[in-house]
Amino acid sequence: MKELVGFIARALVDNPEEVRGDEVDTDGTILEELRVAQDDLGKVIGKQGRTARAIRTLLSASARKVDKRARLEIIE
Repeated sequence: MKELVGFIARALVDNPEEVRGDEVDTDGTILEELRVAQDDLGKVIGKQGRTARAIRTLLSASARKVDKRARLEIIE
């Protein structure tokens, strides 16, 4: 799932080399932490958070295939 979030984020931003992602798996919940350049933060979040919501939806659907829950945190 880390690869999925990274792939989507790199496609959206101007500085794809600065996209970093970490994955923490705890008790059936996967926490994806996404870091992007400060200038690209708005592109990943989108207007009214629509892009971030769409990424979270894809992440949740992917996590359900392995019977887990997933959360995405976009870190400045």
